[in-house]
Amino acid sequence: MQIEQIPSLSLCAAEQLAERALAAATANGVAICVAVVDRAGLPLVFKRQPAAPLHSIDIALDKAYTAVSFGRPTAAWNERLAAGSEQLRHGLIRRERFVGFGGGLPVEHEGQRVGGIGISGGSEAQDCAIAAAALATA
Repeated sequence: MQIEQIPSLSLCAAEQLAERALAAATANGVAICVAVVDRAGLPLVFKRQPAAPLHSIDIALDKAYTAVSFGRPTAAWNERLAAGSEQLRHGLIRRERFVGFGGGLPVEHEGQRVGGIGISGGSEAQDCAIAAAALATA
C-alpha cells in the first residue's frame, strides 16, 4: 500500500490569512465574513465582523470550498460558464456549495494548492480585492 502526503494549509497560516483579510476589510470600510479551508475544503478558520450580512457566513465558506475544490478563483466561473455548455451551466449552479462569483481564491504554496479563502460581505469587487490582499501579504 502506498500512502501519499499531500501538503495542506496549517491552522497558524489560516489564522494569519484571516487576520490579513479582516485588516484589509477594515481599511476599506467593509464588514466581512472570512473563511479559510484546508486542502480538503474543511474549515480551519472562520471569522465574522459584527456588521457583516448574515448570509455572508455560508457564502464565505462556500467560496473558499469552491476555490480549493476547483483550484481556480470563484470570479473566473462567470466567463467559464458563459462559454460552456448548457449542461455545464445548469449542472454546476445546482451544486449545493458551488459559488460562481468573486471572492474565493485558492491558496497555493510552492505551486501546490494547499487551501482556499472566501470573503463575503462587500461587493463582488471588494470581496475579490480583500481576498487578494490577504494572499498578497502572505
